Amino acid sequence: MEFAERMSRLGTESAFDVFAKAQQLEAQGQSIIHLEIGQPDFPTPFSICEAAFRAMKDGYTGYTPAAGLLAFREAIAEHISTTRKVEIHPDEVVVTPGAKPIIFFTLMALVNEGDEVIYPDPGFPIYQSVINFVGAKGVPLPLREEVGFRFHLDDLIEAVSDRTRLLILNSPQNPTGGLLQAEDLAAIADLAHQHDFYILSDEIYSRILYEGNHTSLIQFPDMKSRTILLDGHSKTYAMTGWRLGYGIVPKHLVEGIVRLMINSNSCTCAFTQIAGIEALRGSQEFVDQMVAQFHQRRDAVVDGLNAIEGIHCLKSAGAFYAFPNVKQLPLPCDALADYFLNEAGVSLLAGTAFGEFGNGYLRISYANSLENLQMAIERMRAAVLRL
Repeated sequence: MEFAERMSRLGTESAFDVFAKAQQLEAQGQSIIHLEIGQPDFPTPFSICEAAFRAMKDGYTGYTPAAGLLAFREAIAEHISTTRKVEIHPDEVVVTPGAKPIIFFTLMALVNEGDEVIYPDPGFPIYQSVINFVGAKGVPLPLREEVGFRFHLDDLIEAVSDRTRLLILNSPQNPTGGLLQAEDLAAIADLAHQHDFYILSDEIYSRILYEGNHTSLIQFPDMKSRTILLDGHSKTYAMTGWRLGYGIVPKHLVEGIVRLMINSNSCTCAFTQIAGIEALRGSQEFVDQMVAQFHQRRDAVVDGLNAIEGIHCLKSAGAFYAFPNVKQLPLPCDALADYFLNEAGVSLLAGTAFGEFGNGYLRISYANSLENLQMAIERMRAAVLRL
């Protein structure tokens, strides 16, 4: 059987491919430290699990409205209104099974074949994958190490054209941990008004922040009507497997996004939405403790990497990734990632998995214990000496 031609344009996430390869080595008896998967290594707080158990017993096991339960949309609207300091109505919230559907639905709803979509590079690979899938032209926006993996304004101005339909942002950012500043967002807002394009603002890591403050584009004047804000529970509340995300969508786009939801998923699981209410309105102590541990791990990992000759790494402002520069080492980053896996038992990702401007870098997820992270750094140090 031959797939439809469009399937040839659909990419993947190499993190899962590397994870599978690492598991094969483990099955053969090799000790592997996993630094490739981007998910918190903490259990979901019990209060959230308990809310889901109680919801199941109370009968929340059937269909819900396609946009999500009103009670959950109210909780999300309240949360975003408080954290972004802009008034959000529940009717502007669309709940989805995980946050990825918001990426897919936004591109499907707004972008025609031949339109141009600007996306961050290095960046989450699903952006480019779905851009290609819908037949649009992807325009990479380089994120530069010398400015903390932000973009140069000249690069953004050059990327915008009269065919630009959408700009994708991610801050704090995967894979670099970079954080956009208010002046970056102000420049984007000005260009969006001048050239009449939309923005998909991926803010899934907004609560995992160590340096500076999170600012959302939706806060800027007249940007609420052209910004789709993506967020969810996966990273903040260690709920990756629960598949619980949402979009804050301009009112004139909600109907189209909901129609895509009806055609693809019908609705998001009812009892997970009830658990999501508890996550947003319950104690946030878990989040604070998790971020504090990530902060400690970040410092240990970055300091350890910078002590290895030939590796240089900035301290990430947010998320839970380090993105070390390995251009001074004698292997290209793809070969180096394979070398660390096979020769050192450290499973991480080549920067090229995140775009052409990731060449010369590695991505390390420090969502692992401090003990394992320190062991991984020592293994990498010894492996570099053998090159």
